[in-house]
Amino acid sequence: MDLTACFKEIEGEKERMTERVIEWSHINSHSFNLSGLQRMASTLTQAFSALDCEHETILLSPMDEIDHTGVAKKIELGPLLRFWKRGEAPFKVLLVGHMDTVFGIEHPFQQAMRLSANRVNGPGVADMKGGLCVLLEALKQFEKYYPDAALGWEVLINSDEEIGSLGSAPYLRERALVHDVGLLFEPAMDEIGTLAGIRKGSGRFVVIVHGHAAHAGRDFEEGRNAIVLLSAVIMEIHALNGQRQGVTINVGQIEGGGSVNVVPALAICRIDVRIQSETDVAWVKESIEKIVIKANQSAGFLVEYQGHFNRKPKALTGKTQALYDLAYAVGQEIGQTIAWKPSGGCCDGNNLADAGLPNIDTLGVSGGKIHSDAEYVLTDSLVERTKLTVALLLKLSQGLPILKRTSF
Repeated sequence: MDLTACFKEIEGEKERMTERVIEWSHINSHSFNLSGLQRMASTLTQAFSALDCEHETILLSPMDEIDHTGVAKKIELGPLLRFWKRGEAPFKVLLVGHMDTVFGIEHPFQQAMRLSANRVNGPGVADMKGGLCVLLEALKQFEKYYPDAALGWEVLINSDEEIGSLGSAPYLRERALVHDVGLLFEPAMDEIGTLAGIRKGSGRFVVIVHGHAAHAGRDFEEGRNAIVLLSAVIMEIHALNGQRQGVTINVGQIEGGGSVNVVPALAICRIDVRIQSETDVAWVKESIEKIVIKANQSAGFLVEYQGHFNRKPKALTGKTQALYDLAYAVGQEIGQTIAWKPSGGCCDGNNLADAGLPNIDTLGVSGGKIHSDAEYVLTDSLVERTKLTVALLLKLSQGLPILKRTSF
């Protein structure tokens, strides 16, 4: 592969890529900030227009959520962007990213971006506006230097990845079925660019305890304290940790109560579960259900439990292993050391793998402290990851029978 001229131009684009990451990160695109997501979608659509490709904006169906009153409601989601070129090509690649971040519009970090030598601190600079920048620049350079390559590509950028891709998952799975491999631009695992290999699966659940309100002084004995019973349920759920290898159960949020002179009639907890194997699904569900059944035996209470597993574990076998091996070989050719390690995190790579699409899901930037107010990106990695992505695309354009999907 002769990449000399292309790589030289990529190196010259470092400053502009850094400026783009900063510009995009100034746009608050929290998963539920619909106006911010619309602004980010418009910005991305304009940026991707440089690729002279077809595009469309897809409106996602609202997601179901239990609100603070214990009632199910619909929550509107941001858009899904789709860009594509050469859909009739013999080998097709699906490139995936997300525009949403975990930082709310009022989060102090939104106004506290910092730029220093080879580092930018800011909301979403690594996860994953830096990754979107790499995706865009790689396609621009690929199209400029290798316009005749026999490779079709499609880009999907969703706006609900940080909340589980509940609205966009059906589209991701649908499009996965017509491609040969997937490349995703989540941030690398560390500063040296390590890829995520095996990934755990995940589920989200909610436990709702209904008690009975009463005056905390006059009628205390008539009340049924939902917070107290939920606390006991939480301790039993937490005690499940360590009972099954690779399974973690995190009670991440609790709600309930109001005035302290009222026995609380409602308490809610939200739970994040990570699993190592699909065989863990039944164990987790049965274990929590047993705890809920026991709690429902408490007089005067009603305990509800609902939720599901939305991302299955991602294995590193078969064509997925072959794709990682290809990335390692390409890295060797261009002077980059490519390695990978297991991750307890989940992403849309899990969804694509569930649809049978081999994929690498951490081709984004190097940095660290994601999902915290210390998040940062190493700007040198914008160049390195763009080079790697272009080299991968060029290698994939050769067809590679070992990765070719046998049927569509």
